[in-house]
Amino acid sequence: MGLGAFNPNMLYPESLEQKLGFDKIRQLLREECVSSLGQRFVDRIQFSNNYELIDKFAKQTAEFYNILVLGEEFPSQNYLDLSPQLAKAGLENAFLTEAEFHDLKLSLQTIYQCVQFLRKRPAEMYPQLRELAEPVGIDPDLIKHIELVIDDRGKVRDNASFELKRIRVAILQEQNNLRKSLDSILRQAKSQGFAKDDAQLTLRDGRMVIPIASEHKRKIKGFVHDESATGQTVYLEPTEILDLNNEIRELEYQEKREIIRILTELTNRVRPYIPDLKEAYRFLGVIDFIRAKARFAQKIRGINPFFEKTPLVKWRQARHPLLYLNHTAQGKPTIPLDIQLNAQKRILLISGPNAGGKSVALKTVGLLQYMYQCGLLVPVAEGTVFGLFRDIFIDMGDEQSIENDLSTYSSHLTNMRHFLRHADKSSLLLIDEFGTGTEPAMGGAIAEAILVKLNQVKAWGVVTTHYTNLKFLAENTEGLVNGAMLFDSQHLEPLYQLEIGRPGSSFAFEIAGKIGLPKEVIAMGRDKVGVKQVNIDTLLRELEHEKKVFSDKNALIAQKEKALTELTEKYEKLRSQLENDKKIILNRAKQDAQNLVKDANKRIETTIKDIKDSQASKEVVKEARQELQTYTQVELKQEQVILPVEENPEVEVIAGEIEIGDKVRIKETETIGEVLALKGKDVEILIGELKSTVKLSRLERVNRQMLREQKKEIARSFAGIDVTDKFMNFSTRLDIRGMRGDEALDTLADFMDDAFLTSQTILQIVHGKGDGILRKLIREALRKYSQVQKMEDEHADRGGDGVTWVYLR
Repeated sequence: MGLGAFNPNMLYPESLEQKLGFDKIRQLLREECVSSLGQRFVDRIQFSNNYELIDKFAKQTAEFYNILVLGEEFPSQNYLDLSPQLAKAGLENAFLTEAEFHDLKLSLQTIYQCVQFLRKRPAEMYPQLRELAEPVGIDPDLIKHIELVIDDRGKVRDNASFELKRIRVAILQEQNNLRKSLDSILRQAKSQGFAKDDAQLTLRDGRMVIPIASEHKRKIKGFVHDESATGQTVYLEPTEILDLNNEIRELEYQEKREIIRILTELTNRVRPYIPDLKEAYRFLGVIDFIRAKARFAQKIRGINPFFEKTPLVKWRQARHPLLYLNHTAQGKPTIPLDIQLNAQKRILLISGPNAGGKSVALKTVGLLQYMYQCGLLVPVAEGTVFGLFRDIFIDMGDEQSIENDLSTYSSHLTNMRHFLRHADKSSLLLIDEFGTGTEPAMGGAIAEAILVKLNQVKAWGVVTTHYTNLKFLAENTEGLVNGAMLFDSQHLEPLYQLEIGRPGSSFAFEIAGKIGLPKEVIAMGRDKVGVKQVNIDTLLRELEHEKKVFSDKNALIAQKEKALTELTEKYEKLRSQLENDKKIILNRAKQDAQNLVKDANKRIETTIKDIKDSQASKEVVKEARQELQTYTQVELKQEQVILPVEENPEVEVIAGEIEIGDKVRIKETETIGEVLALKGKDVEILIGELKSTVKLSRLERVNRQMLREQKKEIARSFAGIDVTDKFMNFSTRLDIRGMRGDEALDTLADFMDDAFLTSQTILQIVHGKGDGILRKLIREALRKYSQVQKMEDEHADRGGDGVTWVYLR
């Protein structure tokens, strides 16, 4: 499906698709199609700068992507191209064959099912696809009529007409008679030795015959139709059945004429629908094409980003689709790029070492922008914004031409001439290795002049270069911005990460040293370049290293701040919980005291009533008074925190005499205490921090041994630990370099205990490299902790396997 007519000013050069790799994208899309209908639309894909059209096609693809993700059963078979057959059916007196009608029936059923799928869904679910289906008209009666004539095997049904049924019944009867006659003749021939015992009836030229040995062919009258490859067997039609075979052949001719009549009549019925059918098959091709785009988007993890009508590049986690597919097949990660160009920073100048990813970054920008303006989904992260460009111009690769007598540099200048003539504020320029191909000083000067002019017309673009003068220009000119491909300066390895805002170093001398060039050659090269240039390159390299170090430290600080924030929240929550528990404990103690007083008052009233009722003597009154005083003796330790009584403890009443140290419960209450002393019928018990004297008869012995042991264990575990201090002063970094093995393990055990107590999630243990013994010892000890989720080495330039990161569950 075309996205707009080709304009020579829109794309430059004509080989742009091949340079960007879109020709490979086109081939992958063809492979995702299930019919030639869809493949034809893939072949017609064109770059467009029509905002509404691009937005429409991208939304169509995104809607079908959702169908695939949801696993909906969208029709996927019989996407057949019947365009030639429809053209044939449009001719008067022409007719479609049985096979052609069979294909027509199957494909029309698919079209009808596609349309019904979209029309039965809510309008807001797939609005763009539903709009495609609206004008498609397939008369269900037409499909039904074809089905009445053509069966599932692609043959005209017996009951397609009365005459056809009569003819086919007659054929069956005659064939049955013929077979009986031939069976009789063949049996007689076998008995006479004229035919082999395993000989069977067969057909030759549409006539039924019997196999006879060549030497006996004169012994049976008949017509020889064929012979075997060896010549030892002939296939003979006996004279007795000539008439039967002729009758069958005549009936078959009648059948064929009747079938042609039926097919002609059916073709005449289809002919008025041909304009609608052509539109329906176009719809089928479009659906196949859109589904192919959606299936490809699944493979490259493409999305439909935000789309603005003005030039803009605001991409997050952009990946080159072909590189991503290749790396995925090899099980390798693809490092994404974050790229942002705006009105103040329109042209990005990328510098850095060779093989560091500059050209890949440039091609990623060009290919993704081209793909999206062709209506494809693109592999970027959510939050990405794509802008609209009228033109895409590229200068990439060696374009020297023998025919036109152009050198590489002349070819570059020819491209620059086109850029200067046609580029404006709606153009996207992609220039790889800007200014190369001639003497560096001259090439750099011309490149700088061209870049100034392109910036003046407010063009947009991505440029890769090694020239220092262009880096300085970008640093001091509005509209331009430097970018660097990051490089591991310690190991001299590219990181393939783009950082916008500063230039990159080429690391030429360092890479030369790693490759193995003689030191005197490298030293001579430094002298030839000059002190100023070397100092600039060294400064860039040092800045790059320092920025990486500070970036890592900032990340670690942010991580620690996050952990501190979480710990602070936990501390505040714990403090609030302790305050609430304190109130609950005090209220419970007050309630227990009130209950004791109420019990005492009830006992007093009962005693007074007993004295009055019995008119007791002075000795009885004295004894009752003494008992009451004993019962109400309560010693409260003032200004002490009362330990809480557990709610709903599991209490088991046990038999046996109550002794000192037993756990007891006051009958018909939930009050639990510990026996301190036995005084005859009185018992002194400790309820929390409250001492009380209670009658022995009012107590029952309970089993609280496990509870007591548990409380003692908890008390021992936290004795002497200042939890608040641990939260505030704990460091997630442990340095055990230089320690002996047993000393290191003891230190590690204390460190891990404090980490669990303070709810840490990430720890760093510095053990050094050495011969690896301490590292192995530490990691084996860490594996014994169930709380350890995983371990990994530090980055190579920050300690490598001399540092272990520990991640806790």
